[in-house]
Amino acid sequence: MRSVSFRHPYYMIAGAALALLATSGCAWAQESPSSYRIVGYAGGWNPAQTKDAGKIDTLIFAFAGLKNGSVVLDENDAKRLHDLLALKSNNPKLHVDISVGGWTVGGFSEAASTPAGRQQFADSAAQLIAAQHADGLDVDWEYPGHHESGIHSSPQDKANFTLLLKAIRTSLDRVGAMNSRTGANHYTLSIAIADGPFVSDIDIAAINPYLDWFNLMTYDFVNANTSTTGHHTGLHASALIAGDGRTTDRAVEQFLAAGVAPRKLVIGAALYGREFAEVKPDHHGLYQTYGHFQGSHNWPELKQDYINKQGYVRYWDTAAQAPWLWNAQTRRFISYDDPQSIAAKAAYVKAQHLGGIMYWEQTLDPSDELLNDMWRGLR
Repeated sequence: MRSVSFRHPYYMIAGAALALLATSGCAWAQESPSSYRIVGYAGGWNPAQTKDAGKIDTLIFAFAGLKNGSVVLDENDAKRLHDLLALKSNNPKLHVDISVGGWTVGGFSEAASTPAGRQQFADSAAQLIAAQHADGLDVDWEYPGHHESGIHSSPQDKANFTLLLKAIRTSLDRVGAMNSRTGANHYTLSIAIADGPFVSDIDIAAINPYLDWFNLMTYDFVNANTSTTGHHTGLHASALIAGDGRTTDRAVEQFLAAGVAPRKLVIGAALYGREFAEVKPDHHGLYQTYGHFQGSHNWPELKQDYINKQGYVRYWDTAAQAPWLWNAQTRRFISYDDPQSIAAKAAYVKAQHLGGIMYWEQTLDPSDELLNDMWRGLR
């Protein structure tokens, strides 16, 4: 994972069977309106962060693999997952899910292309969740019908993705019933999903009934593959953004228009920044062409070495509700989230009655500063 008005009730999409599934299988999204969730992806766990584990509702382990059509964990991955699951002993309300996939991870299109392949994927995932005593599955296929990450895709991915999620939901419910995981305690199913053109081959309305929530990857809007700089995780549209450029608010509107309930939408925040070099200097580098993508910096690096240091000056885009750094001497530009933009996102979640905030990735903020900002903002 590297890494949008509830007008059409999702139980109207299909018949009575889907109606029962939609109402009984999505308890996560039907919590009290006063409770907003923090969902964090985690490749591992820093013991120093354990003090803040109670502020997280769901940790999603990244990543299980896909091998010969089955969802699997190798020995090293199982050890890292165990470190996350161990947190539950002192935090009984914490949920730990397993995500399968991630950027450049293929095999999804092939597995989803046949009924047998979908069943193998679904059964292996459900059995893994039960065997590891996890709480649910997150599917991170980047992206159905697309091959930007170098994976195989097919024109049939759109229909097959829906069928795959249907099979997974059925397997999770069946295995869950065998392990007393039913009702509000059922095994959850979520997906990591982008927006804009990257969901062109996903039928959002059709997959909606099978999912407990959507993890909106509202970050990496600008990256090494885009033609300009910009806010890589901006909340609203900047005055300088071109056309239908991607923003968090536009992503949310896209999913609401497809009939997804607001409470099932969890917007993304980034614990890292994106840097661009040889940037055209107009508007302090914002939404300008650049020579090359320089790289990424986690939050501690940004604070220690970049924000208002070494020639990098912090600017704030009032329209976008997002910060950026500009170094006029080196013509370098950095886009990132900080406490001010996190506060704006938390206020937006409350105003729109969304599900909460998701972030990538736990180990990129060892002090939990931005996690604490999310927690305070959503209280």
